[in-house]
Amino acid sequence: MISFIVCLLLLITGYLTYGKIVDKTFGPDDRETPAVRINDGVDYVVMPQWKLFLVQLLNIAGLGPIFGALQGALWGPVVFLWITFGTIFAGGVHDYFSGMISERNDGASIAEVTGKYLGHTMQNIMRVFSVVLLIMVGTVFAVGPAGLIVTLCKNNGMSGMLSTTLFWLIVILVYYFIATFISIDKIIGKVYPLFGMCLIIMAVGVIIGIFTNPNYTIPEIWSHLYNMHPSGTPVWSFMFITVACGAISGFHSTQSPLMARCMKNEKQGHFVFYGAMVAEGIIALIWAAAGCALYEVTGGLNTGLAEALAGGQSAAIYDVCSKTMGGVGIALAMIGVVVCPITSGDTAFRSARLTLSDWFHMDQGSYANRLKLCIPVLGIGAILGIGNATGLIDYTVIWRYFSWTNQTLAMIVLWAAAMYLFTEKKNFWMAAVPATFMSAVSCTYFILAPECLGSLLNSKTADGTVIYNTAVAYPIGIVFAALLLALFIRATKKRSAKKSA
Repeated sequence: MISFIVCLLLLITGYLTYGKIVDKTFGPDDRETPAVRINDGVDYVVMPQWKLFLVQLLNIAGLGPIFGALQGALWGPVVFLWITFGTIFAGGVHDYFSGMISERNDGASIAEVTGKYLGHTMQNIMRVFSVVLLIMVGTVFAVGPAGLIVTLCKNNGMSGMLSTTLFWLIVILVYYFIATFISIDKIIGKVYPLFGMCLIIMAVGVIIGIFTNPNYTIPEIWSHLYNMHPSGTPVWSFMFITVACGAISGFHSTQSPLMARCMKNEKQGHFVFYGAMVAEGIIALIWAAAGCALYEVTGGLNTGLAEALAGGQSAAIYDVCSKTMGGVGIALAMIGVVVCPITSGDTAFRSARLTLSDWFHMDQGSYANRLKLCIPVLGIGAILGIGNATGLIDYTVIWRYFSWTNQTLAMIVLWAAAMYLFTEKKNFWMAAVPATFMSAVSCTYFILAPECLGSLLNSKTADGTVIYNTAVAYPIGIVFAALLLALFIRATKKRSAKKSA
């Protein structure tokens, strides 16, 4: 278990060292924050630092670092490296700057922030992109928990209306409307810190269960430094897309402005934004370790974990908690599987409302203005959710693109952060390097993934095994990343020339 412990210590050390360097580079000061200056009692509300941290953690996490990490464990302990270094040098930087640059711009949504530093065209693209993505996320996080609640009801002998997905979906959507409409400190600020603690407790229980059970051993990286995926799916760049929330996720940038509007002091940013990302990385590391330790390996491949995941991700969480914590684990798993997606869903709809309010310059202190945005946003979510639950709408094909669009969003935000740092005459390479890396990840995945260009470029063997055309995808990914870096450097030179002129 040396690899796991070393990676855990690296994450903690990364928060204390590189996280401080990131914070110092940005340069937080004692200026009046939007929460104090604007304070509208709805979205701009001062909250204590510990609440900010736990709400931010729950907003960006949900079940992301659990689902993604378990899927990532199919590649073996090599996933520990991506979770660790991805969190420290990419995810933490992404989350910190998306939150703090928003804070410096009156808590503006990520679309507005990106537009300010990457241009008006990118601003409009990000506006549409963000709203569509957030409504999709919110809808999925309503349909999924509704189905799980129905399963629990049926398992406990309930029937009738309580055992229908449509009923629970409507209940969740009504709750979403209330949570999206009212002040952020009424439900989110009061209840979500408790659920954030549940997420942490669940992860701590899992790792204690592994450490105390002699039947479970977390494999070492150096003895398993090869692709253990049963389907032979390439590590690059599929693993880097699959493990998003536990390393870097563009969705986080849509959530960070929520807490940027609630900070009393800029110096809270290191703990709230970078710290929450590191906490999520630790949670992901634990669940990846569980995926590697608890299941059978056949012929050097993680066949046991693949079989567990084939029964559904929720079933896999249930199984891990049951094996490591027994009855207490099962109870925590049920809370996590049902509650955590709901908490991410309602903040997704809230972020969609705020993105639209920034876009159309609508003051959200007004009940009427909030209704004008809540009704269409939740209305579209209801149409998609109810249509999907009743079999009339199938948007699973669109949802398959989420993994790619999520990491592409992270790439764009990192480029915006790099441009911000350049304009402030600070070390822009801190964001430009991970932005270049994520550009290569995003482009390579787009070429190889079956839902993108992979269906045209890849081939199959007689038994149906996919042969990925990495000979084409890898060079194109590298060239694309280098091209974006060159365009960025060219843009910085143009800005410098324009300023000096």
